[in-house]
Amino acid sequence: MNYESMVRVESMCSKGVTFQVLRMSFGRRLELMRKVRELGRKLEFLRTSDTINDRLESTLLATEIDALYLEWGLASIDGLVVDGIPATTAAVISSGPEELTREILDAIRTECSLSEDERKN
Repeated sequence: MNYESMVRVESMCSKGVTFQVLRMSFGRRLELMRKVRELGRKLEFLRTSDTINDRLESTLLATEIDALYLEWGLASIDGLVVDGIPATTAAVISSGPEELTREILDAIRTECSLSEDERKN
C-alpha cells in the first residue's frame, strides 16, 4: 500500500493555481480538535445569544477557526504570487484572493469530513 498524506487540488477559481491539503489521520484529527476545541465551545455559546455584540463576536470566532483550519491543512500552494512573492499559507490568509482562500478552506474541510462509507463503518 502506498498512502499519500496530502491531496493535490487544481483550483477551479484561479487558473494555474494548485495547492496541497493534508489528509486527515488520527494524529492530525487529535491536533486539530485540540486547536479548535475552546473556540468552538465559545462560538456555540455566542451563537445562541440575541445581542449584536455576541453575534459580531461569533462571526469573529468563526473566522479565527477558518484561519486555524487553513494554517493546519494547507501544505503548499503553487502558481500564486502575492505582492511579488510566491504565496505562503500566511500570505494566502492575510493578503490572498478571498475566493481562492474559501476554495482552499472548502477542500480542507472536505478532507476533514468522513465519507458516507466511512460513517457506516
